Amino acid sequence: MFPLQRGRRLRTNESIRSLVRETSLSPSDFMFPMFIAEGENVKVEIPSMPGIFRRSIDLTVEEVKELFELGIRAVNIYVKVSENLKDNTGKEAWNPNGLMQNTIRAIKAACPEMIVMPDVALDPYSIYGHDGIITNGDVENDSTNDALVKMAVSHAEAGADFVAPSDMMDGRVLRLRQGLDAAGFHNVGIMSYSAKYASAFYGPFRDALDSAPRESDVVVPKDKKTYQMDYANRIEAIKEALWDVEEGADMVMVKPGIAYLDIVREVKNAVNVPVTVYHVSGEYAMIKAAAERGWLDNDQIMMEQLMCIKRAGASLISTYFAKEAAILLNKK
Repeated sequence: MFPLQRGRRLRTNESIRSLVRETSLSPSDFMFPMFIAEGENVKVEIPSMPGIFRRSIDLTVEEVKELFELGIRAVNIYVKVSENLKDNTGKEAWNPNGLMQNTIRAIKAACPEMIVMPDVALDPYSIYGHDGIITNGDVENDSTNDALVKMAVSHAEAGADFVAPSDMMDGRVLRLRQGLDAAGFHNVGIMSYSAKYASAFYGPFRDALDSAPRESDVVVPKDKKTYQMDYANRIEAIKEALWDVEEGADMVMVKPGIAYLDIVREVKNAVNVPVTVYHVSGEYAMIKAAAERGWLDNDQIMMEQLMCIKRAGASLISTYFAKEAAILLNKK
């Protein structure tokens, strides 16, 4: 009679496996990160991210319409601004006619139901490639928060549904919530990058936006480790997420994804708001590179990783695979 319990009975065929499957994916689980460039009819592939492009606003709008038809309901947008617009204040970030603001307006005009979550951080606008204002050789926390509030309010004025602070300044969620409310944007949400680690997985993203820390004739931090988290730490991630919820975050994010699924589960267990996971550029690039060499099956690895992120506790997955995965899911 041994054994009485046989787990394989529930794995006999795909029909049975589908009946007892604990986790599922749908296109509405995904958010697509998009890179925006100046100009018209511009579509430039990012060399380290095959299949991902910097697009001008007109082509971005067309892509957003396709994403919505596939069932994707959110986009996270980032801009590559001209060098002549960069300085140490980040003032271009709250230009009402800036690239980000014009992109938000264009997307919402063309596809009003698409949820738009613009990035809130100064690194695309900084001559030093940092997420904040450099003062006395370091990123100055509180003056950066003041700048981020101006940036977020300008996004809300342009029509953003959520703002997505990725800077990791202390107290910025509270300042953003206060600033948005004071400007009358009580219904604009905050998706906070709460546990954003100082990770080497971000390399291709920084290539896409030219947002890596730069050498300079003034003293600046050589990396982002004074504000992004130490990847050796777990309890700190829970603390950061709880602080952000207390300060008014509507969603919290863990970034990167696959290498940090223990953190995803810890944060999910600790907070009572949706948890977003950013499946980042380096994770995407590794799969693409291995698939190009025939070492891995792109589609199988893609779907396995996305399912594992969802299983770990993600309510929403920001991923460069969003369109590919949605197409596959819609074929089933």
